Amino acid sequence: MAKKNKAGKAAAGAGAGTPALTVVTGAGVPHTVHSYDHDPAHPSYGEEAAEALGVSPDRVFKTLVADVDGALTVAVLPVSGSLDLKALAAAVGGKRAAMADPVLAERTTGYVRGGISPLGQRRRLRTVLDASASAHATICVSAGRRGLEVELAPADLASLTSAVLAPVARV
Repeated sequence: MAKKNKAGKAAAGAGAGTPALTVVTGAGVPHTVHSYDHDPAHPSYGEEAAEALGVSPDRVFKTLVADVDGALTVAVLPVSGSLDLKALAAAVGGKRAAMADPVLAERTTGYVRGGISPLGQRRRLRTVLDASASAHATICVSAGRRGLEVELAPADLASLTSAVLAPVARV
């Protein structure tokens, strides 16, 4: 299930090749790659990942793309919560936020829904990481495709994405 080498970095063949994993590996950030068989019939990508990996839904984070005052913005929050759009807007100094059109989100990030990663996006978007991430030594986020997650320290994720930490999840 999880593949890593002695340095805690993704092992060759462990999903290497996604832009997200290229970013993490290139930065030399310790991480673990987790893969599982994605079930297209599962009602929630994030909950499926948590179940498949045997990880608490509070430690598996989903990546959502929203439109804040006309600018696409990424929110990374636990799959156990829902996005507080007002809090997201406030976190980036905006007034109004709405979920982005899924086709636009896919085209802008270069990833498909259920596999959108906060890392290695086609066009780097401003990112907000839910403050609850700092309560965990590591969290899991999409590694760039359905059935592939990368586990890393929240501080490393924030650094690699230039994320702002703010409470944007409703539990």
